Amino acid sequence: MGAVKTKRMPRAVREQQMLDAAVRIFGQRGYMAASMDEIAELAGVSKPLVYLYLNSKEDLFTACIRREAGALVEAVRAGVRRDLPADRQLWEGLGAFFTHTGENPDAWSVLHLQARTHGEPFAAEVTAMREEIVAFVTQLILAGAREAHRDPDLPAREVAGLAEALVGAAESLAAWANATPGVTARQAAATLMNFAWAGLGDLMAGRPWAPPEEHPGQPHTG
Repeated sequence: MGAVKTKRMPRAVREQQMLDAAVRIFGQRGYMAASMDEIAELAGVSKPLVYLYLNSKEDLFTACIRREAGALVEAVRAGVRRDLPADRQLWEGLGAFFTHTGENPDAWSVLHLQARTHGEPFAAEVTAMREEIVAFVTQLILAGAREAHRDPDLPAREVAGLAEALVGAAESLAAWANATPGVTARQAAATLMNFAWAGLGDLMAGRPWAPPEEHPGQPHTG
């Protein structure tokens, strides 16, 4: 009998295996400490094949960032149903965010820690992802304002600031939740909703908090 021929694995599938291995190694060991030998071994391929497919350690890391950033943005968008009230949309978006980052802690480490601490062009890739999520949250806040009253008077600059603050809080909370045993995605989302929505809800209903008026003799704080 002739030798059994093994089916050749498609390049795209093998490349995803390499990226899976790279995300795990980069996420757990850090970019500088990670080695191409480790990544190749975990992926079950030779190191020359990794270089053949992905050129260099820098290109491999960039490919990991792009894949994981795209997956996170898609998870958040897919988690929001636009037919729901504004608070439910934000709740489901946060739930999707914390579910994805909790289920993919190595990917979140790559995006939140590693990519941001090793300079360009890695940081630029994460910045682009963050801007997309901030823009999405901005639209959720604007939709909530329109729902609360027909002629919303929220300045665009203020809405952008609220979205930045909310995304920043979510990023920090995701890192905390991943490092704290027993914290579920639902608990993390509820924590941020309790922190943010009371204020957002009042703001959208035309009841914003205002700083106290300044009086003569008081130091200027603006």
